[in-house]
Amino acid sequence: MKKFRVVFMGTPEFSVPCLRMLAEHTEIAGVITQPDKPRGRGQKLLPSPVKVFAEKQGFPVFQPEKIRTEESVRILEDLQPDIIVVVAFGQILSQHILDIPPYGCINVHASLLPRYRGAAPMQWSIINGESRTGITTMFMDAGLDTGDMLLKRELPIPEEMTLEELHDALMVMGADVLQETLERISEGTLTREKQVDADSNYAPMIGRETGSIDWSKPAREIHNLVRGLNSWPGAYTYLNAAKYKIWRTKVLERAAESEPGVILQADKRGLVVAGGDSCLEILELQAPGGRKMDARAYLLGHDMPLPAKFGNP
Repeated sequence: MKKFRVVFMGTPEFSVPCLRMLAEHTEIAGVITQPDKPRGRGQKLLPSPVKVFAEKQGFPVFQPEKIRTEESVRILEDLQPDIIVVVAFGQILSQHILDIPPYGCINVHASLLPRYRGAAPMQWSIINGESRTGITTMFMDAGLDTGDMLLKRELPIPEEMTLEELHDALMVMGADVLQETLERISEGTLTREKQVDADSNYAPMIGRETGSIDWSKPAREIHNLVRGLNSWPGAYTYLNAAKYKIWRTKVLERAAESEPGVILQADKRGLVVAGGDSCLEILELQAPGGRKMDARAYLLGHDMPLPAKFGNP
């Protein structure tokens, strides 16, 4: 493979395996990542996972507030990359930037494009009950995940897979697909495929409010919401105005036969709630001010007197 001179743009943990692969096979001219942000209870400024890895490797790191400024463009021009690789960077590039590298800008996207364009493809793939997803590499254009597709690799989504598990699987797959993409660009054997807009849908950014459980929905939809938001921000519901996060559930082959949200069982045998059609067993939860716990273990030390109902405060 040609030893491309690469500028890498990425921010979260998901991006790091791609940068690690590039560090082994290319020349890293510079790494662009988001500015340090306050995190945790103390709101201490912390660097992104990409910055942490890049600095350990001794790569030049740049953290522009906005990538589309004249200053950022000058920095990129001075770095003289053959190619720019973008993996979950978090900002949209201008056409001026896209035109800088002679081999173009390559994006690694965590879905089978044109499905699930946007900021949260992994979450919405699970929330919407998809049975498969994957990685797509593409040449970037000025649109939002609309560029010509290069390579795709599929990954099945089992019915119990959580967001965290899917994230980790696609994170590894992304680096492999990117390496193959660069090898085939180097060999001149890569073909471009236009996206069909009619086949697309959008995966908007996830917020804390996304996790609000509507118990009138079918049990399977609630289950998909729970696993699609595990590990952030978590699905949640209320009991007597107290907020409970729900981390793992199981769909039961048992008709609800009760108003949605009614707690049908809360003892050492388990925590069972009525959904819109059938019942759900809550396997793992987090009470206000507490930590994640197995639901049965939680109920051994905490009373949940019935009748009771989960819902909005």
